[in-house]
Amino acid sequence: MLTAGLLATIAGLAAVDSLNPATIAGVTLILLAPIRRPGVTAGASVAGAYAVVLAVGAGLYVGSDAIGGVVESGAAWVRRIALLLAAVILLISAVKRLRPRIRAAVRLPPWFGPWTAAPLGVVATGADLPNAFPYLIAIERLNAEEVPVGTGIAVLAVYALVYCIPCLTLLGAGLVWRDRITARLQRVYDRLGGERPQPRSVPVAAALALLACAVGTVAFVI
Repeated sequence: MLTAGLLATIAGLAAVDSLNPATIAGVTLILLAPIRRPGVTAGASVAGAYAVVLAVGAGLYVGSDAIGGVVESGAAWVRRIALLLAAVILLISAVKRLRPRIRAAVRLPPWFGPWTAAPLGVVATGADLPNAFPYLIAIERLNAEEVPVGTGIAVLAVYALVYCIPCLTLLGAGLVWRDRITARLQRVYDRLGGERPQPRSVPVAAALALLACAVGTVAFVI
């Protein structure tokens, strides 16, 4: 059943998931690049990101519903798998923070333009979706509450829209005040998409590991 509490939980997960460095940096880079029709190009990239987030979420949700209808206790196993995958992602992130590394910069290929922006948005966001553990948790919550497929997909469509809100906001600001905020956009890109060293952080690694353990524990007790 879809309740106000469930909607609030999913909205919070979507808000956290929307702070996606790869997608935001990609839109910023498009707005900064000396290309024709940067607004159209950035909009196409955001549309591609929206499409892949919705498609993957809907596929996972419909698949979990089908499994739950064919195999007894299948839905519970789907929930466990989703939570365990989220725990593994968190644990991998924790391990990465135990050693310093250089984060590669996000750069536009020379053939990039309005016609290739949407497919590239699909690829860039799709490649990052395995790290989107809030999305997996949201799908698991919908499944646990046995929300009908049609309603669940509608909720996921709104989730995908919330996921794109920072990029849409950035796109709007870039189009309206591009000349004024170019320096700020550059700082956004340098922070989110530029090459930079990521120092070792034991506290962050420990926090991620604890969160991974908590999520994994929930997977085994449901």
